[in-house]
Amino acid sequence: MSVLSQSAFLPRTFQRATHLAARARSLAPASRRMAATASADWAQEDKRRLLHAVYRVGDLNKTIEVYQKAFGLKLLRSRDVPDEKYSNAFLGYGPEEDHFAFELTYNYGKDSYDIGEGFGHFAIATNDVYKLSKDIKKAGGNITREPGPVKGGTTHIAFAKDPTGYQFELIQREGKIPEPLAQIMLRVGDLDRSIDFYTRVLGLKLIRKRDNPEYKYTLAFLGYKGDESAETVFELTYNWGRDSYTKGDAYAQVAISTEDVYKTGDQIKAAGVSLLKEPGPLPGLGTKILSLTDPDGYKIVFVDTADFLKELEK
Repeated sequence: MSVLSQSAFLPRTFQRATHLAARARSLAPASRRMAATASADWAQEDKRRLLHAVYRVGDLNKTIEVYQKAFGLKLLRSRDVPDEKYSNAFLGYGPEEDHFAFELTYNYGKDSYDIGEGFGHFAIATNDVYKLSKDIKKAGGNITREPGPVKGGTTHIAFAKDPTGYQFELIQREGKIPEPLAQIMLRVGDLDRSIDFYTRVLGLKLIRKRDNPEYKYTLAFLGYKGDESAETVFELTYNWGRDSYTKGDAYAQVAISTEDVYKTGDQIKAAGVSLLKEPGPLPGLGTKILSLTDPDGYKIVFVDTADFLKELEK
C-alpha cells in the first residue's frame, strides 16, 4: 500500500494535527524574522543616553580634589561600601538626571592600576582651552600637551593627566556647551565591525567618520542625539593595521540608560550578541541592569531608567 493510500486510513484529528504542525514549521522563520525586526526597532524607540563612565583610581580623595580644583567638576554624590571594601564618587558638570558623570571607584588598599592600551582618553569641552590649561597648572594638575591647534586642523586642544594616569583631552568650542564631558575615546581593532555593533546593538547614531591618511588612523564619533556638541559621545579610534590592544585593569565600563532592561536584553540577543549578565536587579540596590561586551571586550552596562532615578533620590 502506498504512503498516499495509507494516509486515507489515518484519523482526521491526526491528519489535522500533522497539517498544523507542518504549517507552524513553515511560519516559524517568518515569525523569528518579525521578532528580530521588532527587537531591532526597540533599539531606536528606546530613550537611551550615556549615564556615566566607571573607572578605578588609586587615591579617591586626591582625585576628587584635582577634578574639583583643576577641571571644575562637582562632587554629585558618594558612597562607601565597607562590606565589599570599595568606595564610589560621582562627579560631573550638572545633575545626573540629565548630565553625564564620572563614577570613580576606589578599592581598599589598591593604589595603582594599569591603564592599558585600549582606553584612550576622556574629553572636556571648554570655551577657552588656554585658560583651562592655566587653571589646571595653578591647581597642581599635569598638562601633558600644551594648548594649541591640532596638526593639520584649526581646533585648539590640550591634554592633561589625572593622578591615576588617565588622559583628558581639552577641546576648545565656541558658544554654549550643554555637556562639557564631551567624549570617551576607545581604540578598536575593526572600525566597521565596531560601528555596526554600536549602531545596531547599542542603538547609537554614527555622527561622523574621519580618515587621517598622514598619521594612518580613522575616527568615528557616535552618540544618541546625533549631535556631538550637545552630548557625550564615543570616539572610536582605529589605527591602521592594529587589530588588538591590552585592556589593563583601570577602565571598567560605560553605563547606558534604558526604559526597559528586559526588552533591551531581548533586542541584544536577537542581534546575535550574548549577555554577560541577564537582566535583573542588583543585590542590595535593587536597580535592574544587564551587561555585555563590545567586539573589542569593552564592557557596557544598561541601567533601568526608573530605577536609576530612584537611586538618585536616596
